[in-house]
Amino acid sequence: MRAYHDLEWGVPLHDERALFELLMLEGAQAGLSWSTILRRREGYRAAFANFEVGRVADFGDADVERLMTDTGIVRNRQKILATISNARLVRELRDTGSSFDRLVWSFVGGQPLDHRPTSMAHVPATTAESEAMSRALRKRGFAFVGPTICYAFMQSAGLVNDHLVTCPARRS
Repeated sequence: MRAYHDLEWGVPLHDERALFELLMLEGAQAGLSWSTILRRREGYRAAFANFEVGRVADFGDADVERLMTDTGIVRNRQKILATISNARLVRELRDTGSSFDRLVWSFVGGQPLDHRPTSMAHVPATTAESEAMSRALRKRGFAFVGPTICYAFMQSAGLVNDHLVTCPARRS
């Protein structure tokens, strides 16, 4: 967990595959602890073709059944189906000349928001931006993208900087 926090969490990402992975892992985490999902991250990567959007978008019924028996991931049919459906929606964005990167970064004006929290009590669970992202993604058909999941995604993908001002891993 410490290496993830110090080296990855909050680092701005613009790579579609990495963004897709983080949003899907945040959705998989719903109702569970982040450490549970992070410990299974390599299992998720193996199960979901390293989160290559095109490959996951092409998954079919046989893949769903395979994933339901994969002990390297949390075997929740709704979350598995959401990951496949969400991959199709990301691919659709690309096919229409847009991008998942452009879409998610639009909610912060293309630049990370820095809340400069001084304590964990100052780190919100949702914001107006995460609520707007959630609404927009849901309108497009995405699943497991509630405002809290979107905010956790925004933190992990560096759309917001919520490292405490005293955190040694803080950038800027």
